[in-house]
Amino acid sequence: MASPTTAPLIGLTTYGRDSENQFPLPADYVEAVRRAGGIPLLIPPGETQLEPILARLDGLILTGGGDLDPSHYAGADHESIYMVDPERDATELALAWRLVERGLPCLCICRGAQVLNVALGGTLIEHLPDEVGDALSHRLPERRPTRHPILLEPGSRLAAILGREQIEAVSWHHQAVRRPGPGLRVVARAPDGTIEALEMPSHPWLLAVQWHPEMTAATDPVQQRLFDALVEAAQAARVRHAPDNGQRTTA
Repeated sequence: MASPTTAPLIGLTTYGRDSENQFPLPADYVEAVRRAGGIPLLIPPGETQLEPILARLDGLILTGGGDLDPSHYAGADHESIYMVDPERDATELALAWRLVERGLPCLCICRGAQVLNVALGGTLIEHLPDEVGDALSHRLPERRPTRHPILLEPGSRLAAILGREQIEAVSWHHQAVRRPGPGLRVVARAPDGTIEALEMPSHPWLLAVQWHPEMTAATDPVQQRLFDALVEAAQAARVRHAPDNGQRTTA
C-alpha cells in the first residue's frame, strides 16, 4: 500500500448524467481504490479537457455501466441494449485511446473492458444469450448480478496477480467481446467460452475484466488484488516519471 505522501492519483469514470442531473458511481469502486492506497478522482462524461487530467493521473479505472452504442463497432441494434449515452461513449473511447498511447496503468471493468476493446478496433456480442445460450447465466432477469466460475490463462499477468487459474466472480453483463482489438490478448473465459478478460502485452499495465471485482473486493482478497496491483503499478509509474530535481530516486 502506498504511503499518504506518495499515494497515486487514480481516475475513475462515472456513469452518465441521471434524471436528477447527477453523475453517479457506486461507492464500491472508490472504496476499493482507497483500500489499495490510491486517491480516487472521479471523471464525469462530457469532459473535453482530457490531456490536463491525464497528465496528473497515475492510473485509471474505466468503470461498468450501460451499453455502448453499437454504431461504434458496426454492430446490430438489439432490444436488450440499454442506457446508451453518447456523451459517455465519446469521453471514454477518447480516454481509452489516450491511456494506451501514454502507457497509463489502467483497469477496465465490465463496460470498461468493452470500451477498451471497441476503441482499439474490436467488436462486441450484442446479446450473449443469443450466441452462447443460457446454460450459464452472466446476468439474472431484471438485470441483476450473479456469480459464475472464470478460467484464467496460465502464465498471464492476470493469473499472476490473482494467484490462481480459476476464480468465482460477480457477473453482471449481457454483452461481451466478440473479436479482440489488435494488441489485446484473451486471458480468461467463462465455462461457456465467453471472453472474460483481456490484457495488452505491449502496455506497461493494462487489464480488462468483464466481471465486477469491486462488488466483492471488500470481503474477497482475490478481487481486491486487482485494485492493489493497479495502485502499485501506478505508484511505480509515478516514481519513474517524477522530476529528478537533482536527487537520486531509490526503489
